Amino acid sequence: MRIRVSAAVVTGALAVSALAVPAAQAAPAAEAVKLTNIKVNGGKDVVVGTTAKKTFTVTFTASHSSGIYPDANITVERGNVSTTGNILLPEEWGTGADACKSVSATTSNCKATFVVEPYYDLDNVDAATWKTDVLVQSLEGADLESNNIKSWRLQRLSKLTVNAAPEPIKKGKTLTVTGALTRANWDTDKYAGYTSQPVKLQYQKRGSTAWSTVKTVKSDGRGNLKTTVKATADGSFRYSFAGTSTTPAVNSGADYVDVR
Repeated sequence: MRIRVSAAVVTGALAVSALAVPAAQAAPAAEAVKLTNIKVNGGKDVVVGTTAKKTFTVTFTASHSSGIYPDANITVERGNVSTTGNILLPEEWGTGADACKSVSATTSNCKATFVVEPYYDLDNVDAATWKTDVLVQSLEGADLESNNIKSWRLQRLSKLTVNAAPEPIKKGKTLTVTGALTRANWDTDKYAGYTSQPVKLQYQKRGSTAWSTVKTVKSDGRGNLKTTVKATADGSFRYSFAGTSTTPAVNSGADYVDVR
């Protein structure tokens, strides 16, 4: 036997059903542009000296079901560019080259090339963490705009020297090992001592490939290093600096000592 349902009951049931439907289902979200494999300088810190230009790239893969528009805006900046910050523009802006090139109907590989000239572009304050800003658009008009898709570090190139004396030396006598830790100064466009930094004095015995740390020395007010050790056997000495957030790690050359 069939059961009849009155119009009033049906109307009420439909009303309850409508109220139970989540608002999100009424209007599905639009598809977003996706970025993957984002790299600045191949994933390495960008290190700049005092005179030579430094070229690096920002690369990523962009995808959307409709495809990616070839022209994308890609810039890198530090701080607030409207006040005391800094911004670098890609070479593609000057050449008119497209940043994104399709590799399939839905995917493009994007690249922006940056050339830094320390004399014109940098001050010491720019040795810091920078951010990467992008505006990428799909062929159907969906935008992806980010104020920082990738953070990265811009660093001041460092140099380190060593000299062990006297050479040759008798076994058991005292060696004096000097050196200097310097780094690029973008305010003066010269190299200057990196002061009050811990630097390891390391030794490699003749015939070995391993370096062992003898002691840690702190650079003085001019970046100079000086310490003494006892001569025990033929081998080489070097200084090794672990680096900081603004300055990369560096090893000096090796100074071989003949112990007699």
